Amino acid sequence: MSAHALESLLAGILASLLGAERGRMALQFLKFGVVGTIGFVVDTAVLYAGLALGLGLYGGRAVSYLAAATTTWALNRAWTFRGQGSGPALRQWAVFVAVNLVGFACNYGTYALLVAFVPFVANHPILGVAAGSLAGMVGNFVLSRRFVFASPPDTRP
Repeated sequence: MSAHALESLLAGILASLLGAERGRMALQFLKFGVVGTIGFVVDTAVLYAGLALGLGLYGGRAVSYLAAATTTWALNRAWTFRGQGSGPALRQWAVFVAVNLVGFACNYGTYALLVAFVPFVANHPILGVAAGSLAGMVGNFVLSRRFVFASPPDTRP
């Protein structure tokens, strides 16, 4: 089965379960998650390359963040939100990077709150990391959909 056929099958299943509009949004969210996973791999690979080149933990992380954000922006533009959004690509990229910083704040904030106020999470911090990752992903998805890859307004009468 081709990737396109699999995507169409999944879209049909989601539409039948959730309705057409919610099914489209759920499919976009799944694609966004796949792209985010690819971004994580790029982020990690570039960080370790930067460390090997002597950039250090902070310099390497700055470079890896930009590489990952650029990769995920390009993949989301080409696949997740294909045909959506407008304006110059550089502006769209800059807004995407800014939106991802908001998502990072959601991620870290969720983690920090859970570790500080839920003893079970403090004893098992991976739960805080997972909750933070989901919060950041949801935040990034909503903001990217709304501000970076917004569909043009419907101009029908």
